[in-house]
Amino acid sequence: MGSAEAPARLVVYSRDDCGLCEEMITGLSEWLAGRGLDFEVRDVDRDPATRARFGMKIPVLTLDGRLVCHGRLDAARLERLLGAARE
Repeated sequence: MGSAEAPARLVVYSRDDCGLCEEMITGLSEWLAGRGLDFEVRDVDRDPATRARFGMKIPVLTLDGRLVCHGRLDAARLERLLGAARE
């Protein structure tokens, strides 16, 4: 019985009418194109615990629950963390 490696889980925490959020989502979509990975967008205002956790510090990108970056996409850090997650 073999074990299948679970794909990395990327989540962008965002909110409506957030220009930086849209920039991160667009940039991440472009960066991930062809890499076989997808991401989820979660609205921080839909969950009180998430809103309390991130507040105005959005957008936030996490990889398997671990903070990658906030404000702007840090593609270099994401690349390093994805590489470490696959080892």
